[in-house]
Amino acid sequence: MDDDGLIISHLSGFITEKRVERIEEIIAKRTRYLTVVLEDIYQSQNASAVLRTCECFGIQDVHIIENRNPYNINPMVVQGSDKWLNIHKYNQSVDNTLEAVNQLKSEGYRIIATSLRDGSVDLDGFDVVRGKFAIVFGNEHLGVSASVLEQADECLKISMCGFTQSLNISVSAGVIISQLSKKIRDCVSEWQLTDVEQKKLRIEWLKSSVKNPQMLINRLIEECKNKNISL
Repeated sequence: MDDDGLIISHLSGFITEKRVERIEEIIAKRTRYLTVVLEDIYQSQNASAVLRTCECFGIQDVHIIENRNPYNINPMVVQGSDKWLNIHKYNQSVDNTLEAVNQLKSEGYRIIATSLRDGSVDLDGFDVVRGKFAIVFGNEHLGVSASVLEQADECLKISMCGFTQSLNISVSAGVIISQLSKKIRDCVSEWQLTDVEQKKLRIEWLKSSVKNPQMLINRLIEECKNKNISL
């Protein structure tokens, strides 16, 4: 058994078998094929609602761009969902949006801006098979920035049937994430996390499921030393 396997086995002994099974079940449904980007959201309840939606639908990574507005969590809305996500923040550059977009493109993501502009693809017609993608949701009043629109590979919209031509960001994100997460599971062959990614996430979730995880790991290291087992 490798080092990670030893840690997983050790930490698993401090939670119930049912909890271990639940972690395995959820990890098997996690994806990085679709990721979500929030650009300069200023209402904490909106950002928190999107995080909760991502967790519910198995989206593992959320990218937070902070230009003018700092990212804040509303505990009553997020309901602890952020504990199970990988949240990446961009707030140290002159142009945090460009940094985020460049990073995602370097990882092979298509940049998909949510926008009602001419030429935007309707949600029903969006092609998930062309490759993994990052959906960018913009500011509550201004939408995605000009920088995102310039860098976007495609634009995506939800067709409206009423007089009102826009949805609240948390509602919009819920509709899009729900539909596209199902679509990738139905249409894409390799949407799950890799074995390496699953193992890393398994360790992080086990740490989040026990008290004093580092103390338990330190005890394991000491036990291995006493038994001349390398860890």
